[in-house]
Amino acid sequence: MATGSSARDAGTGPGTSAGRVLRRWKLWIAPAVLSALVSLVLSLLYMGGILTPADSLHRLPIALVNADTGAPPPGQDRNLGTQVSAAVVSSTPDDQVRWQRMSRDRAQDALASGKMFGALVIPPGFTADVSRLTTGQAAERPRLTVLTNPGMGSLGSSLAQRITQRAAGQASASIGRELTRSQAAADLAPGFRLLLADPVDVRVEVGHPIGSHSGLGLSAFYYTLLLVLAGFISANIVHNGVDTSLGYADGEIGPWHSRHPTVPIDRTHTLLAKMGMTAGLSVLTTTLIMVATIGVLGMDAPHLVLLWAFSFCACLTVGLGVQAINAAFGGIGQLVAMFVFIALALPSSGAAVPLEAVPGFYRFLGSFEPIRQVADGVRAILYFDARADAGLARGWTMIAFGFVLALLFGFAMTRYYDRRGLHRMVPKHE
Repeated sequence: MATGSSARDAGTGPGTSAGRVLRRWKLWIAPAVLSALVSLVLSLLYMGGILTPADSLHRLPIALVNADTGAPPPGQDRNLGTQVSAAVVSSTPDDQVRWQRMSRDRAQDALASGKMFGALVIPPGFTADVSRLTTGQAAERPRLTVLTNPGMGSLGSSLAQRITQRAAGQASASIGRELTRSQAAADLAPGFRLLLADPVDVRVEVGHPIGSHSGLGLSAFYYTLLLVLAGFISANIVHNGVDTSLGYADGEIGPWHSRHPTVPIDRTHTLLAKMGMTAGLSVLTTTLIMVATIGVLGMDAPHLVLLWAFSFCACLTVGLGVQAINAAFGGIGQLVAMFVFIALALPSSGAAVPLEAVPGFYRFLGSFEPIRQVADGVRAILYFDARADAGLARGWTMIAFGFVLALLFGFAMTRYYDRRGLHRMVPKHE
């Protein structure tokens, strides 16, 4: 038969040794090129997004609360709270940190909605507390409070805390220089004069607490990754399984090989069947993910019904996108889908490393790559009381957009192939 002759002519029949196969240099070209490109691109993508988060900072949002209502010190036109606020804002470049002046209530709301990575609070009476230091009657040091937001991820919250503490420390040193030069400081005991050099106590508090079973703010990222991986892997399993059952691919498990009779079916109906199976399996995978992470491992997860609905839609949309790409690109579809849903999406997710701390290329990818959209919604549900303005509204919107795009792209391509008569190759049997 033709198939057998082709195999013998190629020198790859049953009697061919592995050594003869490996000596065919042309066999190496495609795998070598693809493997090299994938390894190089993945290395650049993944490591390029995480190596220098501090150097890549771009307008990280931090709240600045000045509640000081005291009168300005003698000879000055502004109270110390206003002076500290101005010094804090000028302590970092505008393109790195976006300080937002607001009231304490607004700052607390911004932390609770995930709009701020942290906050610096100047309390009421700050000017009066500092002034009492020069009289030697202060019961305790004046205080500046740094508020963290662990729901924004451990790295994002840590970056904001470090920036805020450094700015507060610089403000304390500046105030100390003014106090130690004052006439009142000369009459104080040496211990008090030493206190005046660094007069402000900078304390760190949690601005918006999250559960103790939240992975320090990383549970949203890993849960999102589970959803995307489940949708991706399940869709590829369905893709290969349906092709095998319909006779368009051979089935091989260990030493067992099977080849089913080819079923006459066009590309559009094949894609419809694969998408239908993907939808059904998404119910199972989503439920099992929640059972494992919440029921077995005890992950903190309020709003269980909403979380399941959002998780199912996210997993389904990823699965449909994978099926559409496989239908459009054929044999390399799984590689293309891997780059779309995993390779490009992970470093631009903004979940482990904030988008404000990655190079601009990743911020661009984050505007449409799926993991960022799903992570925003999951984070809002897990940490921010399912508030729409915490990212849940954006998550739903982008999932709906991805769902429609997957259907339009997938069926447009298969209908085009079918109309052009580009039917799938039917395996030849001996």
